[in-house]
Amino acid sequence: MRRLLITTIALLVVVSPHANAAQPSAPEWFPTQLAHVEGSDQVIVVTAPRWTSTSGTLRAFERSTTGNWVQVLDATPALLGYGGLVIAADRKQGTGKTPAGTFAIETAFGRLANPGTALPYTEFDRGDAWTYDPKHPATYNLFQDADVSWDGYGNYVERLWQYGMQYNYVAVLDFNLPKGPVTVGGNGIRRTSPPADIRRGGGIFLHVSNGDKTAGCVAIAEQRLAQIMKWLDPAKKPIIVIGTIATIKQM
Repeated sequence: MRRLLITTIALLVVVSPHANAAQPSAPEWFPTQLAHVEGSDQVIVVTAPRWTSTSGTLRAFERSTTGNWVQVLDATPALLGYGGLVIAADRKQGTGKTPAGTFAIETAFGRLANPGTALPYTEFDRGDAWTYDPKHPATYNLFQDADVSWDGYGNYVERLWQYGMQYNYVAVLDFNLPKGPVTVGGNGIRRTSPPADIRRGGGIFLHVSNGDKTAGCVAIAEQRLAQIMKWLDPAKKPIIVIGTIATIKQM
């Protein structure tokens, strides 16, 4: 009987490490697996199967008071740029690619009234715009509410009201936003110095989906986005991480 007990204990010692090793690890998109989430307590993760994908999956997580990550939004279909994805540093204007990387979310705007977000929120009107004309670097990648026509900007201006329900709610991603201070001229036009990089494009948002591919943004159903907007809290330093399943850990 004593020999049998010793043999059983020995087997447990040998088998236990193998049993622990067989336990599944967290998936690639879980915040504990991501490289650049330190300092943030709210993380939105967008994954796509391939670099050429024009659709993917969005999930949202929050760090609890105990330090553990809790999923607050289940897997949600997301539409991406018509050109697929590209590493953020390599993105070029006019390619229709969604930049891959980690980006802060610090401001929001929308055609509708604030849905309850704590982010600084602007309810825009029919005259407001987002400008990104390379010929006007000082106004590149900026929200504008000046009472001007913007006709000189050609196709390099988004007249926000014309986008309809897509811009009912918009969270602005910190992709190629200018880092210099914003000044407002006598005509109401907002400018920065130094400007953003005029080669990389602008106006990269998380916005409402109209069922079609985007020009580089991430788009989801309005009800889901309204949930996210109410949840986003600048005190928790929200970020969004975008990448392929194979590369999301490094993004």
